[in-house]
Amino acid sequence: MRIGLVLEQFDPPRGGLERWSWQFASELLRRGHEVHVVASRFSEQTRDMPIVAHRIDGAGSRLAFAQAAQAELFRLAPDVIHDMGCGWYCDVFHPHGGSWASLTQRKLLMLPPWKRPLKRSVDRLLPRQREFRRLLLRQYVDNGQLLVALSRTVADDFRQFHGVPAERIRVVYNGVDTDHFSPAGRTRYRRAMRRRLGISEEKVLALIVAHNFRLKGVPTLLRAMGRLAAQRLPVHLVVVGGKHLRPWRRMAGRLRIDKAVSFVGPQDETAPYYAAADVYVHPTFYDTCSLVVLEAAASGLPIITTRVNGVSELLNDGVDALLTSDPADADELAGQMRVLLDGSLRQEMGTAARQMALQHTLQRNVEEILAVYEEVVGTRRRAAVTAEPGRQRSAQPAVTTQPAVTTQ
Repeated sequence: MRIGLVLEQFDPPRGGLERWSWQFASELLRRGHEVHVVASRFSEQTRDMPIVAHRIDGAGSRLAFAQAAQAELFRLAPDVIHDMGCGWYCDVFHPHGGSWASLTQRKLLMLPPWKRPLKRSVDRLLPRQREFRRLLLRQYVDNGQLLVALSRTVADDFRQFHGVPAERIRVVYNGVDTDHFSPAGRTRYRRAMRRRLGISEEKVLALIVAHNFRLKGVPTLLRAMGRLAAQRLPVHLVVVGGKHLRPWRRMAGRLRIDKAVSFVGPQDETAPYYAAADVYVHPTFYDTCSLVVLEAAASGLPIITTRVNGVSELLNDGVDALLTSDPADADELAGQMRVLLDGSLRQEMGTAARQMALQHTLQRNVEEILAVYEEVVGTRRRAAVTAEPGRQRSAQPAVTTQPAVTTQ
């Protein structure tokens, strides 16, 4: 099958969407599919992949990128166009960030109640927000495309905020590479990584992997660490990801936990950190189906995350994870972290988490997406039987100011 994948940056270390897309493209290639990737940036890590790369140069806005991608995809005419949430011309719309409208509402909960109305008012005036709204108007128009939701929660958001009927939505949870992320990593990485971090085996190492620290609940996690440090409990937190770390180190200093927290910045390879950890903590305000939680589970770690994380639909509270209700409640989070100071409980829950991950492998994920592709192709084939002779798939977009499109 000739498949077109559309995303802004084909760059695995950048985040969950990019890492999943790279893994997914690799698996498609392994299965013999012809993979075309339309993106504005291709990292060095992807240069040697046998994909056909179509780089969109000079797109100064999201709308311009979507318009240029449409023109390139129309020219290319693949069997299936799979958009990860940045365009509108596709057969399968798969926004890994979920509903932008729902995300906007959840982000308001990170603010004090008195600030929320002001934030709503300001957002209506911002050019970036106006651009998002214009993009959404085109993305959710019914042009016959199917929508892939990463969880039932996201499917509900599609219906509630965008009026998408249930028959157009397919729920497909993320999948994880359970060979790469495995309890076997402990033998390979654990001792050396903990030595490098300066953390003894007597301490419980809590881990979070995130880029948007505020959205993923790092402030709540730091405050929870402050509660645990005040009780002199043997916990050390490692924070992987993020760019501007100085303000977060200052926050740790104010909370008097600077010696109990290590900010290590972005990492190309996270498996050694999962191997070094004892518990994975992800108090997010919004996640469609957190890939890092699945990676931690596959590595055999017990999980603490919030019920607003779509991946919580795969977890069993008290069995393989502890689920928190309020992402801003540091006391609740600290209490759950205290529970997992029990080594035997961590072992039991980590084993159960691994079993859950084995039910949600990358291979299963790819099979489910390919089933959506087959549905799309089958529907088009049936429609072609009754279509007018010579009728094209859709009209060439009328582009007045189009960014340059270069094919590598």
